[in-house]
Amino acid sequence: MSEEVPRHASLPPAVPDHAGDPVGTSRIVTIPNLLTLLRLLLVPVLGVLLLADGGAESELRWWATVVFAGAALTDLIDGALARRSGTVTTLGKIADPIADKAITGVALIGLSIIAQLPWWVTIVILGREVAVTVLRFVVIRHGVIPASRGGKAKTVAQIIAIALYVAPLSDVWDPLRIATMAIAVVLTLVTGVDYAVRARRLARESDRG
Repeated sequence: MSEEVPRHASLPPAVPDHAGDPVGTSRIVTIPNLLTLLRLLLVPVLGVLLLADGGAESELRWWATVVFAGAALTDLIDGALARRSGTVTTLGKIADPIADKAITGVALIGLSIIAQLPWWVTIVILGREVAVTVLRFVVIRHGVIPASRGGKAKTVAQIIAIALYVAPLSDVWDPLRIATMAIAVVLTLVTGVDYAVRARRLARESDRG
């Protein structure tokens, strides 16, 4: 990107939004991209395992938990690996958030289908994720909005909460499940509103500049 981020005190300090990372290679076949592809391939696998036998809490549910955890791990690895090795690609920057939202979406929708998670929770989280992902790429022509620490906390909370619901745990774990998902929903809403406000502010300041 040739545009620089306007430096305004109104934007809080935070870690970079990696949607603005410079492309380091024109190659498509890279290890980070292969990890992203693996995560995409795990999406239908997770769906089948989660919905098998009507979502019965069986051995397949443990395998679904392993698949979800493995997909979440690749999400943490591929981006960091691409930046460290200088193999950031345009395809990777587009496919990575798609794969991330796809694996999360299948898990949430599957949990709602088998009546283990209210549909409104799934709609709130997925609605926010899709809206912010689209907004990131729309506003990038004005500059890159730093990803807030709240956004990182939101991601971690979502992963933990979803994993707790996917795993076939006993009812003793219900209070922890509910509390963790509640935290994830609150962080999802708060960070979503914060991002929208900062995106609008950045667009205004860029136009003035």
